[in-house]
Amino acid sequence: MNLPNKITITRIILSVLVMIILMLPFGSWISDWPVYTSIFGHEISALDLAYIIAGVLFLIASLTDKIDGYLARKNNEVTDLGKMLDAIADKILVNGVLIILAYQRAIPLVVPVVVITRDIIVDTCKMMSGNKGKVVAASSLGKIKTAFMMTGVTLTLFGNLPFELVHFDLALLLIVVATVLSVISGCDYYFKTKALLTKEK
Repeated sequence: MNLPNKITITRIILSVLVMIILMLPFGSWISDWPVYTSIFGHEISALDLAYIIAGVLFLIASLTDKIDGYLARKNNEVTDLGKMLDAIADKILVNGVLIILAYQRAIPLVVPVVVITRDIIVDTCKMMSGNKGKVVAASSLGKIKTAFMMTGVTLTLFGNLPFELVHFDLALLLIVVATVLSVISGCDYYFKTKALLTKEK
């Protein structure tokens, strides 16, 4: 197994760890589990240590998403296994965390619903167009959406700091913008493949 694929597998492991940390009730197990309500003398929304740890791991996992792709292209090590693992890692990292954050009411429930629905539609279009021997390149909006979403989720896990100090919810704004961009990029991809998908052969 080449290095890019090993990095991708590491991202999958980190993604699972992030979800475990967010889901486990550490506060009920450890009575003095730290919960921060102020920083530098400024009041902030309650932020417990589990979110901070998850945020660090999420940030590391997000950075590996760029590293494995760069190395695979640079060293000509792009493989079908790598593409599959990369897609799995991305879905676990982003969609899994979005579901948990929505369940914990850290973000609106509509966000994971829209994002996951969009992913299902786009992945179906990719599969069907691939079966007909044509690969349609995704628009740059998809990459912008991913950058906005990763940044927004990271900020959410860190309690929107430092923007929480000035009462500006940049984390939610980025996530909402990313959600809108996901719909736009999804529609763009659908219309690019529509003619191909409606062909009989």
